[in-house]
Amino acid sequence: MGVFLVSNKVPSSFVVVVGLMLFALFFGAGNLIFPAALGQASGENMWLANAGFLVTGAGLPLLGILALGISGKDDLQSLASRTHPIFGLLFTVVLYLSIGPLFAIPRTGTVSFEIAIRPFLGEEISFVPLLIFTIIFFVVTCYISINPSKMVDIIGKWLTPAMLLFILILMAFVVFKPMGTFQPPHEDYTSHAFFTGFQQGYLTMDALAAFVFGIIVINAIRDKGITNKKQLLALCTKSALIAAAILALIYTGLTYLGATSVAEIGDLEGNGGQVLAQVAGYYFGPYGGFLLGFIVLLACLTTSVGLITACSSYFHKLMPSISYKKFAVIFSVISTGFANFGLTQLISLSVPVLTAIYPLAIVLIVLTFTHSLFKGRSEVYQGSMLFTFVVSLFDGLSATPIDVSGVTNFFGKVLPLYGIGLGWIIPAIVGAVLGYIISLMRPKAPQK
Repeated sequence: MGVFLVSNKVPSSFVVVVGLMLFALFFGAGNLIFPAALGQASGENMWLANAGFLVTGAGLPLLGILALGISGKDDLQSLASRTHPIFGLLFTVVLYLSIGPLFAIPRTGTVSFEIAIRPFLGEEISFVPLLIFTIIFFVVTCYISINPSKMVDIIGKWLTPAMLLFILILMAFVVFKPMGTFQPPHEDYTSHAFFTGFQQGYLTMDALAAFVFGIIVINAIRDKGITNKKQLLALCTKSALIAAAILALIYTGLTYLGATSVAEIGDLEGNGGQVLAQVAGYYFGPYGGFLLGFIVLLACLTTSVGLITACSSYFHKLMPSISYKKFAVIFSVISTGFANFGLTQLISLSVPVLTAIYPLAIVLIVLTFTHSLFKGRSEVYQGSMLFTFVVSLFDGLSATPIDVSGVTNFFGKVLPLYGIGLGWIIPAIVGAVLGYIISLMRPKAPQK
């Protein structure tokens, strides 16, 4: 460590390890399941659909991490507070809770059980196996999370290479011995394959997680004595590029896996978990399910550790009277409880919230990159965020029992791209322009 502090240099091996750690943090079970389902649905148009998926599934997370580095901010709340301090606090709390103990963390335990354990227990089982498994799963998660200084070593050096090895073995069989040829695409992928794939990339939630995991990467680099902003950004970019490149490679391989599987196992109608299970069984026989379960278990564990660590760090900073370790335990216990609601219920509860806040995260990334062009005027942030939220809020409400069809039908008529889930783009631009005009009418010191 002393050498790093004096020379201010970081070996390439450390950058690679951080890049692998970042990939492992992003790569949860959903990242395995969604590309496989995308491949089955897109069929002959899988390459175009995959390209759209890579933009949001790999590109946006990369941009989110770089946005943090470019902004010079120490955390998401400071970055979001460029809009308004109250917005910064509320947005950050909602985001952390969403990708933390309320939705994403419990899902890591439930998905692990559904794919790695449940297939070996038979059709009819009680709640007890899930309860026992999730308790063990989150005890392990909590133990690793309470030792964050060892995170780079544990995740980057051991868990990630093991997970990659098993994934690459499966993908190698798919590439060199494909199950069949591409089939005709589903209707959504016939004429808008790219944009449909683009929207499917939202399901990974990695653009939201980028604000969380980016802090871990930046702090890991700072721990090596790097304080110069330019050097910090360069190392952060290299690590993020490694993670994004691996994500893109794996996503493409899994999409190809799904596209070539239909002829042999049939169209499983979007159930990526079953696609992977049957493909693994096809290539590896009785050992296929065990192999797939091990892959999913590692992917979920690494993601869970990263989220517990990040959430505990943030809320300890927000409420210093409660220690980091106590928050890690609290979130692990809460996650265990929510995980036992079941996967279907968790997903249904999370969709409205994620639909509402995801566009806000994307707009915040774009505004961060263009910050200097409008001199950081808070009115630009406020106008763009407000107009975006009006559209995304009703998109989220439409996924609940609340009837907002009158508003959503109106949006569908007047907003371009609304039919493919991108109706918030034009309002975001209009809001930014109006905000800039208002800022010129009542000039004040720009927000830094």
